[in-house]
Amino acid sequence: MKTLREYVKEADEGGFAIGHFNVSNLEMLHGVYNAALKLSEEIGHKIPIIVGVSEGEEEFIGKDEIVALVRNIREKDIYPLFLNADHHYSFPSVKSIVDLGYDAFVIDGAKLPLEENIALAKKCVDYARELGHREERYIMAESELGFIGQSSKLLEEIPEGVSEETMTNPKDAKIFVEETGIDLLAPSVGNIHGMVHGGNPKLDIGRIKQVREACGIPLVLHGGSGISDEDFKNAIEAGISIIHISTELRVAYREALEKELKENKEVAPYKYLSPVVKAIEEVVYRRLKLFNQI
Repeated sequence: MKTLREYVKEADEGGFAIGHFNVSNLEMLHGVYNAALKLSEEIGHKIPIIVGVSEGEEEFIGKDEIVALVRNIREKDIYPLFLNADHHYSFPSVKSIVDLGYDAFVIDGAKLPLEENIALAKKCVDYARELGHREERYIMAESELGFIGQSSKLLEEIPEGVSEETMTNPKDAKIFVEETGIDLLAPSVGNIHGMVHGGNPKLDIGRIKQVREACGIPLVLHGGSGISDEDFKNAIEAGISIIHISTELRVAYREALEKELKENKEVAPYKYLSPVVKAIEEVVYRRLKLFNQI
């Protein structure tokens, strides 16, 4: 089976994007994987997907447990399912998950001055390269540059501090990539974490093109929830190779659970949580079709 690095290269060159979906528990993992399996069976080949866990999510689901779950699915079904440590904010937190066998990580120093962000990212990348060499595996390293907020939830307005001034500067992106050696860059291009009531802002497609041309590596779109289908398609064409979806899954989970608990008196978790898994599956299925232009 191909590595995540190889799949990202294919996406970058082929004009599609790999779906990255955050999970907090087993139901969400099942929903994500079920959707990928369903679509893969329909089209006759396996679609690569990435499961992401932030620092908070991995503490809840278990750092070791999520590694074992993903690895078991991948080896049992020979399926290109990969695990990413999403939004980690310090070297010790990155080191701890890289040591456990995660396939990729995001070191997020976006709120730091450029020089400090570069130093933090380089320290994490250097460690990942050293460990990867010893263990004969490649660990994908990603950083965020430019500010897009930090909370994946429903918002009344655009997060404070997010503006055109905090979008990623192409020149800074070039410097950042050259000095850190990262594999992937997550820029600020009009995207935000979370979903705004009334609609998320439009993406700056021109900025995506400028950043991609300047930095020379695949780009990752964070804050995918709430973005229009048209913007997704244009962003992929402009240079986005991975798209993160989190808040949409959380909303689907909560709405399905509330509906089930209200309408039924069932007390067996596997029964009242089955509609939740299905709701997650439906969201992921739609997104995978769009991202893969199916």
